Amino acid sequence: MALKRSTDESFLTTAEVLEYLNVNLRTVYRLIKAGSIPAVRVGRQWRFRKRDVDAWLERQRPDAGHQPAPAPARRRILLVDDEASIRTLLARMLAAAYDVDTSFDGENALDKLRIPGAHYDLLISDLNMPGMDGLTLIREARRIDAGLPVIIITGYSNESSAIEAVNLGVAGYLTKPFGSPQMLAAAAKALGVPAA
Repeated sequence: MALKRSTDESFLTTAEVLEYLNVNLRTVYRLIKAGSIPAVRVGRQWRFRKRDVDAWLERQRPDAGHQPAPAPARRRILLVDDEASIRTLLARMLAAAYDVDTSFDGENALDKLRIPGAHYDLLISDLNMPGMDGLTLIREARRIDAGLPVIIITGYSNESSAIEAVNLGVAGYLTKPFGSPQMLAAAAKALGVPAA
């Protein structure tokens, strides 16, 4: 790229730095404020020493022999609820932090769990669903993946179902209605990760 020089060959104007770095003015001001690129104020204008700009650019490049660590894979959650509106709402709550797959009933969830190579880090299931209920789903899911953490959600909690869920080793038991903070905290706890 051909770079126009200011009258002083060793300094760049703000406009030249914007062009040279291909960034916006706000980014340049943030770099100045953070002390990342030293700048000198001349009247109402900023001037930048080209070698300081080049040194900052060099610091931004990853080391030639060091590859940055890959980003951790997002955890996958299988969410099961027979009510479409609840499924959609819960999926939205979780989607910012996790990859969410949904199922409308227990049989469909088991089909997804049986797909070769499919892996879920957490199962979240409604307790009361037509056909296969949540407790039966948990028992069947554990035959497929014995270590799969499970969170039960229910609008109709009773003592016997809560006791059975505890005996099945569920990682969480949420009673509707609950908000996004409770859902995210329960998921993080079940997965053993910091809360989103």
